[in-house]
Amino acid sequence: MSLIITDLSKRYGDVAVFSHVSLTVQTGEFVAIVGESGVGKSTLLNCMAALDCWNSGSVELDGVDLGKLSDDQKAGLRRERIGFVFQAFHVLPHLDVAQNVALPLLLLGRHDPARVQAMLDAVGLSGLGQRLPQELSGGQLQRVAIARALVHQPALLLADEPTGNLDPGTATRVMDALIAQSRLHGASLVLVTHSEAAARRADRVLHLSSTGCTESAQA
Repeated sequence: MSLIITDLSKRYGDVAVFSHVSLTVQTGEFVAIVGESGVGKSTLLNCMAALDCWNSGSVELDGVDLGKLSDDQKAGLRRERIGFVFQAFHVLPHLDVAQNVALPLLLLGRHDPARVQAMLDAVGLSGLGQRLPQELSGGQLQRVAIARALVHQPALLLADEPTGNLDPGTATRVMDALIAQSRLHGASLVLVTHSEAAARRADRVLHLSSTGCTESAQA
């Protein structure tokens, strides 16, 4: 899987969110995107999945220009090839843990309880499949979100501040699970974060500003 963004610009009315952003994410690469609040990090992540539109430039996933797809084609691509992990978890409270993790498979018409259980085991949630979300801690809920994002083996994993609501120790464990599982499944990982500790674990760190995206040197 390769993700290529070329000269991408996004505006709300006359206000530029970001301009002339170009970057490439290679197969299996872990890229962190950092920057000040309000520079459009989450918006850029949404553009990578064609959840948001842009004013100029292009986003290509494995040679497919996302800007040229219909809404149904975009939705199909997201279901099959992209996984999401968000800061707010976005689990469904009326479904148990296993049912939440199984949702991407359900959307693809695949019934695979063994796969769901394997993902729960992989992120350290063995034995918790029948629990409801309100019975879990924040760190456990984020691991549910990671398992859900990876259960259908996407080529691209997008994570938006996945440790922002967690204490440092729990954040480290969540990042361990996220990185380990994305590498195990060969998924490219793009992480938006304010956390310097999380960004240091990436293969590359890109700094987003209103005028573009530049690469930061890793220690």
